[in-house]
Amino acid sequence: MTAPLHEPTAEAAPSAAEEAAVAGADAKAVQGRSLGRIAWERLKRDKLALTGGIVVLVLIVIAVLAPAITSLYGQDPNSFNEDAIDPLFGTPTGSLGGISGEHWLGVEPVNGRDVFARIVHGARISLLVGFLSALVAVVIGTVLGVLAGFFGGWVDALISRVMDGLLAFPQLLFIIALVSVMPDDMLGLSGTGVRLLMMILVIGFFGWPYIGRVVRGQTLSMREREYVEAARSLGAGRFYILFKELLPNLVAPIIVYTTMMIPTNILTEAALSFLGVGVKPPTSSWGQMLSSAIDYYKSDPMYMVIPGVAIFITVLAFNLFGDGVRDALDPKGSR
Repeated sequence: MTAPLHEPTAEAAPSAAEEAAVAGADAKAVQGRSLGRIAWERLKRDKLALTGGIVVLVLIVIAVLAPAITSLYGQDPNSFNEDAIDPLFGTPTGSLGGISGEHWLGVEPVNGRDVFARIVHGARISLLVGFLSALVAVVIGTVLGVLAGFFGGWVDALISRVMDGLLAFPQLLFIIALVSVMPDDMLGLSGTGVRLLMMILVIGFFGWPYIGRVVRGQTLSMREREYVEAARSLGAGRFYILFKELLPNLVAPIIVYTTMMIPTNILTEAALSFLGVGVKPPTSSWGQMLSSAIDYYKSDPMYMVIPGVAIFITVLAFNLFGDGVRDALDPKGSR
């Protein structure tokens, strides 16, 4: 027999460096990303949302450090500066409402209190009411929304009718009436503390039906999903399904709706303070400053412009950030 014309040649064994490169490429190809990381990467691409988030973060820092900021600034929000007021007309001396190196945003008419110091301290009231009332609404709305959507039947009918009734209730008028008749001392609080507590509880209580409807609708959809049916088939109880299967998947819509609810609560607090049923003087509030500025909008327009701009920037920043969070967590509904 004759030998074959071409002997098969042995392939060269890959080197250790080539094997490591291939293994690294395979690992990178199959490397997974968490939902949180995917959402963060989407959010980073939204410049408007990031800008709003940065402004929100700055506002929170200002509110938390308000006493330290005004101490370094050298002005107390409740101190009178009669030397900065024209004794004849009661308006700030100088131009633009008394803006100077000593008073960065000018002073209030008549009493001469520093506007910058009162704006900084007013941020504490607005953000405190906005965040805590949203927290109250989220807790109540999430619990009742999940119960209505998961159990259905008479439980769903009862909770849904309560939601309908609260949504039709005149919230602002009720808050005005309730806060107006509250005693000055209650539960160890007095004055402004009582009014803050009542605003937080009432705004949160009347706000929960909105998030409750969202959570109920999501729960109705999720309770028929395959992973819930699989958990039932394996013998999982109702509470296991609620806490392990449904609630983790409701985090995204809850976060989105919370970021959209906070600016609405801030506006409600400003409206109540504007109407005179919010925090009591001398505690500073943006809505209260706007209410006081009505009498001086012709002689000192800056006194009205500055708190109005503060409210506008705060609400706009929260709305931009909320829109970005919604688009990041729910790309199907993105703009």
